[in-house]
Amino acid sequence: MALTRRRLLIGTGVGAGLLVGWAAWPRRHAISWAAADDEVVLNAFLKVGLDGRVVVAVPQAEMGQGIWSGLAQIAADELGADWKTVSVEPAPLGAAYANRFALGEMTSGLPAPLRGPARWTTDRVVEYFEMQMTGGSTSVRGFEAPLRAAGAVAREMLCRAAANRLSIEWTECGTDNGFVTHKANRIAFAELVKEAALLDPPRTATLRPIRTISGTSVPRIDLPSKVDGSAQFGADVRLPGMHYAAIAQGPIGAKRTRIDKAKLPAGCQLVEQPGFVAVVARGWWQAKQGLDALVISYDRGETPAGPWMEAALDAALDSQDGLETALVRDDADAVELLAGPVEGVIGAEFALPFLAHACMETMTATARIEDGRCELWTPTQSLTITTWAVARALGIADEAVTVYPTLLGGGFGRKIETDAAMQAALIARAVGKPVQLIWSREEDFAHDFWRPAVAARLRGRVTGEGAGARITALAARVAVPDVGASAIGRNLPRLGGSPKAGAQALEGMVRFPYDVPSVALEHVLVNVAVPLGFWRSVGNSYTAFITESFIDELAASAGVDPGGFRLQHLGDKPRHAAVVRALTSATGALGRERNGDGSTSGTGMALWESFGSIVGVAAEVVVRGGEPPQVVRLIMAADCGRVINPDSVRAQLEGAAIFGLSAALSGRASFADGEVLETNFDRQPLLGLAATPVIEIILIESEEAPGGVGEVGTPPVAPALANAIFAASGIRMRRLPLGGPLGERPLRTGASTGAIDAASGAATGAALETIDSGAEMAETPQ
Repeated sequence: MALTRRRLLIGTGVGAGLLVGWAAWPRRHAISWAAADDEVVLNAFLKVGLDGRVVVAVPQAEMGQGIWSGLAQIAADELGADWKTVSVEPAPLGAAYANRFALGEMTSGLPAPLRGPARWTTDRVVEYFEMQMTGGSTSVRGFEAPLRAAGAVAREMLCRAAANRLSIEWTECGTDNGFVTHKANRIAFAELVKEAALLDPPRTATLRPIRTISGTSVPRIDLPSKVDGSAQFGADVRLPGMHYAAIAQGPIGAKRTRIDKAKLPAGCQLVEQPGFVAVVARGWWQAKQGLDALVISYDRGETPAGPWMEAALDAALDSQDGLETALVRDDADAVELLAGPVEGVIGAEFALPFLAHACMETMTATARIEDGRCELWTPTQSLTITTWAVARALGIADEAVTVYPTLLGGGFGRKIETDAAMQAALIARAVGKPVQLIWSREEDFAHDFWRPAVAARLRGRVTGEGAGARITALAARVAVPDVGASAIGRNLPRLGGSPKAGAQALEGMVRFPYDVPSVALEHVLVNVAVPLGFWRSVGNSYTAFITESFIDELAASAGVDPGGFRLQHLGDKPRHAAVVRALTSATGALGRERNGDGSTSGTGMALWESFGSIVGVAAEVVVRGGEPPQVVRLIMAADCGRVINPDSVRAQLEGAAIFGLSAALSGRASFADGEVLETNFDRQPLLGLAATPVIEIILIESEEAPGGVGEVGTPPVAPALANAIFAASGIRMRRLPLGGPLGERPLRTGASTGAIDAASGAATGAALETIDSGAEMAETPQ
């Protein structure tokens, strides 16, 4: 956009006092948002066109979750705008747009005494680095307050401008549908905006008590362009003289030793860089054909990624020799359960695989380098991290890099990574022309940053029966790599450190809602040979399965309905209890039902709190003999606090349910000789429309602060499904994925053997130490 006098004044500090980021940021930060000739910037988040258009600066990436609309609704509601006139623009880099909540979310898994100091530290880090990031289901939680402040202050400035015209007190004015109103007078925002911009903004502003836009299912801003095809995703960018690149990175951790390029076609240009080889041509398919013509040799090293990684996790449950451990909850009565067999204790072991993100849009970026500056168009979850990474890769200043974010074809944590952006920039510099890099589907699967595999052993003691049954002690040993050290060390090297055992690896589990007097939780750190990354819901994706599956087993051992058993342990958690009651009201009694065709139906449930929201899932499955279980219905009850756009919340919960089901039924990344074996959707299928069950969403009304939504629906899906399979068949499913015929649960390499008492679900004798797939197949009477 053109550099207007208005923008120049703001950028040089003359208009810096208009910054409404004052609610969260010091006034010394100048506004970096540009305005067209027919627009007036009122503050860091709002500008109004001379034709009445209201434009909201949205700092968060739009990846299908509807955040462009959600954040715009918040500001427009406080302003009193007409929704039909509201549009959005991606916010530029700037302190007012930094997401303090995102890094703060990383502290949520810590014990209470540590959360405060850790949160203070992350707040300072974000403020210092002006970090913009979309992740951790933090968009609404992080920006509701500054956007409401922006709308309220801009509204007061418009009202003051109108009051000056009408010679009245500004407090007698209001706003409605794009007009400032006073009795019979209605003055359009467009008429007042220039005058309003000249006023000093108030230091405090009163928020509107009513909501006319926020809290309603207004039409989403991003959908029309997606319907008519005009939406710009990463691969839709076109630049003059642009060429295309295809890339090969080789086995994980391998060193390239030789390239035979004898058959490289004419018109293809080879680019060799440490870590990858690319071929550049006028069209992407031509570049890919050129890449396939190369013969590349690698040295895979002494310990390439392979089955040994999952075997090491399984072995860590029995022996922690040479491994770092952390006891993150250490109540004495429960700690003894970690030491060895204890009479009368229920025990179980769980295993979860590595998982790929499997975004529909593969990694892509477009780079242009001219006059020592780099421009980059890419679907990214963080402008800041991408800017830093590209500048570091090129050896130029951060200020010499400009990143233009596109729409994301799915993110799930994968697109906070900067690998494709750095590669595109290096390739563009090497060939001296604009380049669009597009990863093939196979490359996308082969070079992900995976959700780690996990092994866990849980033990619990239940006393009493029926309504008096109580969990008196619960202990868990969880072997899992440190995702945070891998992801943060790679993307934020200024903050990164070595892997550590600690509470963050057990997020969600550390603060589980049940009233249990004695809890012991131990993290065993096991390092692996593949890069790890943040996957939708991060650690909650495995701690929920482990915990909620085991809670179900404890309920069965006490002979109590799973829903009632949970309620018996939620006495001081009314919001959680309300979610459970909503589910049981919708499903009726949980358990097994025999159908007329010889099949059996079962309903199971799970409850999980993450990212400030509480979600319960009830899954209904049908089992016919040894056939794979059929999921016929999911009911999801959610308390997400105050809801901004109900339709968007439902859509995100439905999407999270499908994402979770896909992972639970067939999700797995397995490795051999440094290569992943599942490199396309034929071996890593996602749930198609025909196989998707009926999904019912129950939104529990709440005036609590908004919680996260984008990730919270995923964690409880897998345990609800496993518990439903048990309800229908009597078979406990403790190893993911759950798809395939019942009875065909292959052990992971290195898994141990053991036995379990079919009547009680309790391990017997020495077998308490190790519970294998034999235990998974044990039948427990209903």
